[in-house]
Amino acid sequence: MSNLFDLTGKVAIVTGASSGLGVQFARALAKQGADLAIVARRYEKLEELRKEIEGMGSKCLPVKCDVVKENEVEAAVAQVIKEFGKIDILVNNAGVAGGDAAENLSEADWDKVVDTNLKGLFLFAKHVGRHMIEKKYGKIINIASMFGKVGNAAIPALAYHASKGGVVNFSRALAGEWAKYGINVNGIGPGFFESEMTQEIIHGEEFLAYLRSRCPMQRFGKPGELDGVLIYLASDASSYTNGQTIYVDGGWTAV
Repeated sequence: MSNLFDLTGKVAIVTGASSGLGVQFARALAKQGADLAIVARRYEKLEELRKEIEGMGSKCLPVKCDVVKENEVEAAVAQVIKEFGKIDILVNNAGVAGGDAAENLSEADWDKVVDTNLKGLFLFAKHVGRHMIEKKYGKIINIASMFGKVGNAAIPALAYHASKGGVVNFSRALAGEWAKYGINVNGIGPGFFESEMTQEIIHGEEFLAYLRSRCPMQRFGKPGELDGVLIYLASDASSYTNGQTIYVDGGWTAV
């Protein structure tokens, strides 16, 4: 059984790898033997992670890239293929939140969230996917959110909800198109986890009361609690899983 989850010899790209869940995803893939290309705008943060990943025995290539700029995405993918010769796994993790109440939400804030969370995901899937189609193999894992499935009455996040809902159906649609090429496209829908994006809100008493009222497990996720589903979707264990989004949210979307 352990061989199913072995990623030795595989090459993975993780976007948004300068902080938060992206760092956790890169560590988890390296622990299973994958070599990594880590992508973000903040190159100095990537260099810190590169040293850690290499200390775990995996090769690691940091790549500076803005996921909403197609020329940078195309160049980044070419750089990874030149370095490693292939790409087996894409973790489309780069994302942002923010904004205002719907009636006050600016066009600029809407565009920033939707472009990063949805357009950036499309651009990386497009350029990595061309390579995977040639190879007739690939694992694409799109990081959605439980807020791609449900709304909420506590935090103004219309653009985030809309973009992450788009990620869920993007994964379904792309799985339908690319299954014939041996490419699995799936998603992960995290609940609240501590990250750079959430750290300002999740420790407040008001938020914790809200979380306890909505989440059956009455807590936010701990570091490492996304690793299992990530490795499942990145490995050959998920060879017949396609177009699915798996919610890791303490039961939030179940009730």
